[in-house]
Amino acid sequence: MADDVQELGGVKVLVCDSAGPAITTVQDALDLIGATYLGAEVVAVPADRLDDRFFVLSTGFAGEVMQKFVNYHVRLAVIGDISRHLEASSALRSLVHESNSSGHIWFLPDVDALTTRLAAQA
Repeated sequence: MADDVQELGGVKVLVCDSAGPAITTVQDALDLIGATYLGAEVVAVPADRLDDRFFVLSTGFAGEVMQKFVNYHVRLAVIGDISRHLEASSALRSLVHESNSSGHIWFLPDVDALTTRLAAQA
């Protein structure tokens, strides 16, 4: 399955295929943002597609990627199990908690949780 725009919870979401290319650069993130111009408001990226540097906050990669999504007014949902990264970093745990309290960037266990969250905001 390729990346595909779907309606989830009443919102158009670019649901990224877990078998798609890894997101290892800011340009890779910008390419996903560009794909939203087909009508999506949210990008749902499987956590497995994100380079491990994303989860090591000291690299700055997560900050750069997240800032691009904010700048372009596109919401980002990181989908999947990130528990091994959370266990390794209290800073990441704090970031995830703060992000999940906002309306722009979320870390969620699955697409069903994203659908529920989007429907609740409608």
